[in-house]
Amino acid sequence: MNMHLTVITGASRGLGRAMAAQRLREGHHVLTISRHPDATLAAPAGAVLEQWAADLAQPLAVAQRLEAWLGALDGVCFASAALVNNAALLTPPGPIGATTAEALSAAMRVGLEAPVLLAQAFVRATAAWPGARKLLNISSGLGRFAMAGSAPYCAVKAGLDHFSRALALDEALKPNGARVVSLAPGVIDTDMQVQLRSADAAVFTERERFAQLHARGQLDSPAAAAAKVLAYLDRADFGAQPVADVRDA
Repeated sequence: MNMHLTVITGASRGLGRAMAAQRLREGHHVLTISRHPDATLAAPAGAVLEQWAADLAQPLAVAQRLEAWLGALDGVCFASAALVNNAALLTPPGPIGATTAEALSAAMRVGLEAPVLLAQAFVRATAAWPGARKLLNISSGLGRFAMAGSAPYCAVKAGLDHFSRALALDEALKPNGARVVSLAPGVIDTDMQVQLRSADAAVFTERERFAQLHARGQLDSPAAAAAKVLAYLDRADFGAQPVADVRDA
C-alpha cells in the first residue's frame, strides 16, 4: 500500500479546485467529479489525476459509476481512501417563494441527495479495503445557524451534518468503518460570496454583512481554505467529532 486516493466533487473552481490542486502530489491518486473538468489541472510525477464530467443534479448515475469504478480498483494498493463531498448549487438569495421549483430541486439534489448517494457508493465499494477510509462532507456554519434568505442552503448543510452524525454511528460498528466528518470550512472568497454581497438588499437582508466581510479582508482565499480543510482531513483524530468547524481546529 503506497498510494492515497482522494475523490473530490465540485473541483472545477473555488474550494474544490484548490483542494484538487493541492492534493496532486507524489503518492496521490485524485479523481475529480465536476460538470466542467479543469484542463489546467495536471498531475506531477508520481501522482495520478482522473477527471469526470458529470452533472450531480442527476446523482444516481454518478453514484453508480463511482461504485463500479471503486469496485474495479485493488484496494490493497491504497494506504488511504477519501471521498470529499464539496459540490453545491446555490439558489438566488432571498425568500424561498422567489425561487423556481426547478432551481430548488437541483440545489437539493446537488447539495444533499448527491452526497448521500456518493457516500453510500464509497462505503460499500471500499468496505473490504484494509487502509484508512475517510468521508468528508463540506458543510457550513449555515447548517447550524439559520439565516434569512438562505433556507435551501441552510437545509442542505443541516442535512449533511445530521447525515454525517448517523453514518458515523453506523460505520463505528464495523471492523474498519469509514471515519466521517461534516466540516464547516470557514468563510471563503468564492462565487457564493460574490452572489451574497451583490444581492438585492430588499430581498436579502443580510447583504451588508457579507459586503463588510469582504471589505474588511475577513475572507479566506480558496487556496488558504483548502490547505486548512486538507490538513483536517489528514489529522490522526479525523472522525473523532462527526460535525466540526475548521476554525475550531
